[in-house]
Amino acid sequence: MTDGQPVTIIMIEDDEGHARLIEKNIRRAGVSNQIIPFTDGTSALNYLFGTDGSGEDSARRQFLILLDLNLPDMTGVDILEKIKNNTHTKRSPVVVLTTTDDQREIQRCYDLGANVYITKPVDYDGFANAIRQLGLFFSVMQVPETA
Repeated sequence: MTDGQPVTIIMIEDDEGHARLIEKNIRRAGVSNQIIPFTDGTSALNYLFGTDGSGEDSARRQFLILLDLNLPDMTGVDILEKIKNNTHTKRSPVVVLTTTDDQREIQRCYDLGANVYITKPVDYDGFANAIRQLGLFFSVMQVPETA
């Protein structure tokens, strides 16, 4: 892992069954980092951007974000856009997990800065492998310098 704080996994997934499977597979891949689950975009964004909405709360925290695109209150694409447009969270790797395999939607996610796009139902070996590869992100992710 990186120096300083360990990476926290933020899981934004409204389907409890999927959330449990994802967590199980993260653990199976040998990743023991804290996972904080959210079932909607609003509460996840409030957590990431803090009460003032600036994202400064997240400036010295390391995140890996697992993002479902189909959420009850907003689209994952909107969340992805907000994360990647914020100075403090834009370096966080985002793994998009969704049931759609629409090429335009996939391309849009990559254009916005998603690191990995995985369609559900997840091929779990592929998923575990993607999570392990993201472990490589952790080893190279730099903690932002304090201004």
